[in-house]
Amino acid sequence: MTQTVQMVGVYVRDQDEARTFYVDKLGFTVQSDVRNGDYRWLTVQCPGQPFQLGLFRPGPPVHDAATAQTLQAMVAKGAMPPLVLEVADCRAAHARMLAAGVEFTQEPIDRYGTVDAGFRDPSGNGWKMIQARRAG
Repeated sequence: MTQTVQMVGVYVRDQDEARTFYVDKLGFTVQSDVRNGDYRWLTVQCPGQPFQLGLFRPGPPVHDAATAQTLQAMVAKGAMPPLVLEVADCRAAHARMLAAGVEFTQEPIDRYGTVDAGFRDPSGNGWKMIQARRAG
């Protein structure tokens, strides 16, 4: 049996804001942006990767109002597990993203035999940016 994870969703407070952040600041591309009434299916993809990231707003038809409010509060507090972005050069990516207005929670530091930094999206979702280890 062959299985592949095709997409993982993250909750965002504003899908237009999230789309702008992921496309304009991180360099992702929009794969789907479909509306069905008040519901919107929005996915982005890191270039060269088959994996998609769903940018979803908590609420109907999936969540009731109370659940949606709780999820939005958790995201805003950074309570969701961090996502990981692998880059070739963490310091160079940090400089480029900082110039684009990305909010960093941790400057690049050397540890564990590589370099990593932390940032978050406009909704509060935490990211770790890790420099790829060199083969050898």
